[in-house]
Amino acid sequence: MKGKVVLFALAALFFISCGNNCCTEKKQYDQQYFDQLDSTLKSYTREKDVNITYIDARNLNLIGKALPTPEFSHRIDTCEYKGFTKGEKNQAISGAGLALVFKTNSPVINLDPEFGWELEALNTMPMAYRGFDLYIQKDGKWLWAASKANWSKEHRNHKEGGFNLIDCMDNEEKICLLYLPMYSELKGLKVGVAEGSYIEAIDTPFRHKIVFHGSSFTQGISISRAGMSYPTQFSRKTGLGIIPLGFSGNCKMQPYFADFLEDVQADAFVFDSFSNPGAKMIYERVETFVDRMVASHPGVPLIFQRTIYRESRNFNCRKMVEEQARQDMSDSMMKELCKKYKDVYYIVADATSEDHETSVDGTHPGDYGYTLWARSIEKPILKILAKYGIK
Repeated sequence: MKGKVVLFALAALFFISCGNNCCTEKKQYDQQYFDQLDSTLKSYTREKDVNITYIDARNLNLIGKALPTPEFSHRIDTCEYKGFTKGEKNQAISGAGLALVFKTNSPVINLDPEFGWELEALNTMPMAYRGFDLYIQKDGKWLWAASKANWSKEHRNHKEGGFNLIDCMDNEEKICLLYLPMYSELKGLKVGVAEGSYIEAIDTPFRHKIVFHGSSFTQGISISRAGMSYPTQFSRKTGLGIIPLGFSGNCKMQPYFADFLEDVQADAFVFDSFSNPGAKMIYERVETFVDRMVASHPGVPLIFQRTIYRESRNFNCRKMVEEQARQDMSDSMMKELCKKYKDVYYIVADATSEDHETSVDGTHPGDYGYTLWARSIEKPILKILAKYGIK
């Protein structure tokens, strides 16, 4: 008898927790239901249902540049600033971290890009290095909306003209953040909306100006789409205006990079300076580089990051020694420089999970790894910035 009471109680608990939807009411999937569903789906505006009108993206607000440049997606004017190698020039004219901000009530957004120099890579998706990444504000937060790239000119599926980024949206006003291709030169861009809709430039929705200068990590190599580098994730999460100046394989505290950074006025600088140079180069260059940054930006917080644990060192003994020497050298040098300068800081970044499953190629994290990186530096950076009234 006692057993039957227990079973009855469990059954009653199941029906109570299950609710009316799954246990007391059976939904009728008849023809009327499917007709109504089909009618609802057809009510949304698709790209093919409307005429598209384009505007030049230069009429919108492009954010993310450290200094103005004459060309649309160039991050550094390499005609004014000299010394860059051919590879560094290609990176300087790529749009990593640059984004358009605008508002529109269009249910459809199309893009018509004109590319100059284009990258082709094995460890980064084409969606990132030649594609566009759209976020839209919802309830005060940035919510991913769409990502897309058209085929390169060399591909058999390439088509001239614009392509649809997203359709079937509502007709309400939307605040949009559109990241440009991470690692290709964009000579021009047209943004298309449904005929009769509006699209307008808006002021930047981000606060302050924080420059992130660093390696391929800061540029975002191995991300799946253009808005997933750790600086852009950090920016969306904190609301701070980030200027990403990542240069894959080429952030080695070169004098000509210092020339450019000396001319950039910002509220703070965050450096990923120890990922590309080896231990000897760090020893030879870091003090001079820090001296120049302090002299050109008095009273401005200069935050240096320890390079992350690269998972290629898990079993490669040479990599283990090389990477540990790099980290040990920056730890040693920065300890002294932080004592020397009150506005110089050193923090530890981390892009590795407990199971070491975040790497794409042994060096670069994937999207999740960069999310971990952004999370790892958020609290220490915000704590430092708060000392300077930067919130």
